[in-house]
Amino acid sequence: MAEHDFQNAIAKIKVPMLILDQKWHRLFALGGKPDDVKELENKESELLKRDAELKKELKDLKKVKESLMASVMENMEGTSDLVSKKLDDDKRLLEECNERIAAAEDEQKDLPGETDQVNRDLMMATMDYCYDKLRTNSSEAEEITNWIKDIRVQLKKNVIRKHNREINNKEIYSYMHDVFGMEVLNLFDMQNGDFYIGIADDKISEGHTKKSTDAEVADLSKVDLEEVDLDAVSKETRESEETEVEDSPAESE
Repeated sequence: MAEHDFQNAIAKIKVPMLILDQKWHRLFALGGKPDDVKELENKESELLKRDAELKKELKDLKKVKESLMASVMENMEGTSDLVSKKLDDDKRLLEECNERIAAAEDEQKDLPGETDQVNRDLMMATMDYCYDKLRTNSSEAEEITNWIKDIRVQLKKNVIRKHNREINNKEIYSYMHDVFGMEVLNLFDMQNGDFYIGIADDKISEGHTKKSTDAEVADLSKVDLEEVDLDAVSKETRESEETEVEDSPAESE
């Protein structure tokens, strides 16, 4: 839409009083209000406050005016000096009251237009902030999505690496058992028990192993990413790729 058409369309919109809308305040709940929005909010608040003050002032002045007019009417036919002085004072006060009423009404007359303009400026500043935030969030969400895709690939690779090492451990331990026998292995298990065979629950404890079945081995095609510390996996994957030299056929990808 052309800028001219956009401005014409905006000018026809009736904008609600933003600072009185709690949902408007919620737009800034996370990041806080920028300085230009705060400035316009304060200005609009002062205008609304001034409008309320003028309404009260006019109400009070009109009551005083009625009282003075009644006093003037009451003393119109008086002839004493005291009555004459009272009449003069009331007329003077009535004139001052009328002047103050006229000034207040003139100021009050200009307030709606001024308040509406500030409110529209506040709408534009709000929209600038919100759409900038939407673009920023969209960009960051896209970056995070790409990061997650990359981590899924790296996680799958690491799960395969882990599984290959478990298979290799089982083969080594099985061959050791066949070659040296369980009695010898038990002695060495007690001396070198800091390893595990198969899944993590198969750790050597006090020289004994817990035998795992194939059903206990995790299904590599069903990795629940919600239960995985992706930050830790990412860090370990980077460190592993920097230091590891894969030379085993079982570990090829």
